[in-house]
Amino acid sequence: MCYHSATPSNQQLTQQFPDKKISYRGKEIYHVSGFARPNLPVTLNSDYDSIREAKWKLIPFWVKTEADAAKYANTLNAESESIFEKASYKNYINKNRGILYVNGFYEPHKVRGQKETENYFIYKPNKEIFTLDIVFSDFTDQETGERYPTFSIITTPANPLLEEIHNEKKRMPLIISPQERDAWLYANGKNEIQQLMKPYAGELAAHQTYRVTAARGEDTDRPDIQNAI
Repeated sequence: MCYHSATPSNQQLTQQFPDKKISYRGKEIYHVSGFARPNLPVTLNSDYDSIREAKWKLIPFWVKTEADAAKYANTLNAESESIFEKASYKNYINKNRGILYVNGFYEPHKVRGQKETENYFIYKPNKEIFTLDIVFSDFTDQETGERYPTFSIITTPANPLLEEIHNEKKRMPLIISPQERDAWLYANGKNEIQQLMKPYAGELAAHQTYRVTAARGEDTDRPDIQNAI
């Protein structure tokens, strides 16, 4: 599953998406873990012209406080096959969709006879920013009144490349081409949404990465730390 990614900076986003109003101010992060509930750059269908920040890990409406949100079940990913039935997502998928901007993402590879997995970084061959597709919820802390968007990355069965890399779970994040982004954000009804949730058919590149010093859950802007899973 996609629990780790690489995040572009404000400057990189500005260069590649000059027509967007960018309020996200983060620097480039070579590894970010979803378990840390980071704020990452997204475009939501409620604010199509903007790139703003949202917190990774969807928090549904029945969670009342930030303390409870931190302890809530793992909603970093949402499986496309069950997203219309699962309680955490079914109230949001029809209306609350968006895209997450990444430089790449990480997946584990199981080696027979070895306890530890190998880990791979997956990215666009031309190294450009691309997007993963998300479902989101606007969470309100009932104690403080603070309100912010939270999201899950949607996953699909793996394409041939990710079947080889992510050979145990055989999953991958939903990646919709730039030509279909509007269709994703503005899809009308379950059938239109389901038709777009399929394994990515475009080109991706990958290379094995190695743990250096970062610990689980730690974000890093060091280019020599490509994996901290």
